[in-house]
Amino acid sequence: MAQEYDLVILGGGTGGYVAAIRASQLGLKTAIVEKAKLGGTCLHSGCIPSKALLRSAEVFSTMKRSEEFGVLANDITLDFTKVQQRKTSIINQLHKGVQHLMKQGEIDVYEGTGRILGPSIFSPMPGTISVEMNNGQENEMLIPKNVLIATGSRPRSLPGLDIDGTFVLSSDEALELKSLPKSILIVGGGVIGIEWASMLSDFGVEVTVLEFAERIIPTEDHEVSKEMQRLMKKKRIKVVTKAKVLPDTLQKDEGVAISAEINGEIKVFSAEKLLVSVGRQANIEGFGLDNTDIQIEKGVIKTNSVYQTKESHIYAIGDVIGGLQLAHVAAHEGMIAVEHMAELKPNSLDYNKVSRCIYGKPEVASVGFTEAEAVNQGYQVKSGKFSFRAIGKALVFGEADGFVKIVADKTTNDILGVHMIGPHVTNLISEAGLAMVLDATPWEVAKTIHPHPTLSEAMAEAALAVDGKTIHS
Repeated sequence: MAQEYDLVILGGGTGGYVAAIRASQLGLKTAIVEKAKLGGTCLHSGCIPSKALLRSAEVFSTMKRSEEFGVLANDITLDFTKVQQRKTSIINQLHKGVQHLMKQGEIDVYEGTGRILGPSIFSPMPGTISVEMNNGQENEMLIPKNVLIATGSRPRSLPGLDIDGTFVLSSDEALELKSLPKSILIVGGGVIGIEWASMLSDFGVEVTVLEFAERIIPTEDHEVSKEMQRLMKKKRIKVVTKAKVLPDTLQKDEGVAISAEINGEIKVFSAEKLLVSVGRQANIEGFGLDNTDIQIEKGVIKTNSVYQTKESHIYAIGDVIGGLQLAHVAAHEGMIAVEHMAELKPNSLDYNKVSRCIYGKPEVASVGFTEAEAVNQGYQVKSGKFSFRAIGKALVFGEADGFVKIVADKTTNDILGVHMIGPHVTNLISEAGLAMVLDATPWEVAKTIHPHPTLSEAMAEAALAVDGKTIHS
């Protein structure tokens, strides 16, 4: 017997389950179809497990230099099995939390693979969902008024560079390593590549990063990229830029070897394992898009500002629509889509005011335009920068590398972008995000009293630096 719903969501990741909760709050009868586990990539093979490993790596690295803090500890060793057990425990705890939220919101969860059907006896429009149940039971038929596609993404690879799970890994396989390799090549120096490089280096692995662009983390402000490359070198991570990896040269024996073209010269790099970190691709296959008029552009689903597809009753959010592939973005997109279904008038999302984070050591966080982007947009800009070396709390932490940089409009004095690299900056960036939302000026940020001693003082000093009025430099 078919079940009727106001909303059926395909995918129970961050975007999907947050949308379901918002729909429940608005009184919509809601169901989620999830083929794996609630929480999706972020909880099970992305944000949470990688940050759990990063935290263990940070503790291990700090313990090895504990004498600097007056703490004498001998024979510091790493039990990677326990590191993985801690990661799994955190995931399980959060997974139970998401399951509880579904029960609390009276949201039905179907464990299986959903497929959008074309027009049928159930509905004159495409949108009826057939669910192939994981437990082998007969398919469930769901008849929704609205559908939300939140199927996420998966790691991308390079043509010819196949993931085998043994020698060549994506981040999925890397998260399940039973033991650490002695050395690793990381193809890609973007967000994920740099997080893994930092983590594995702190665990004691010999790391080489091969990046095709002229600089690592190329989407960040140029000065942040430059500082990150300096600090990677300080951590003894070998970073090679302008490196065009040649997949057909890959050799696998007791380890891996691969060639890359660098400034016209061919060089061979070898290690125990190779991690491919070249972005993610949208999951647009296998759930019935061909039964609809939904448009695909450049490998992602095309939507309008409230995330409707060409089929107005079918919406799509998150990684599957491209753009900023971030869990917090998917969550907000989901809430906007659901509020539009409920005939509210949600504000569209301003992607330029979304904070972005890189969780290596050091951390990177940013919001708004880089200085180069602001100039390219036609702004007359001014900027200020302040180093963590002059911040007492950073010295107390023993992490004084990095800085906060603020880019502002010379004409209006509005903040156009904020860029941070240094200790715990992912916990500092929300102040900058709020400043952007409120169209704040550097003067207003500087006039906000920042408690001493805190890392946040760097934000106030950078705001003063925009007009050459820093106190502690």
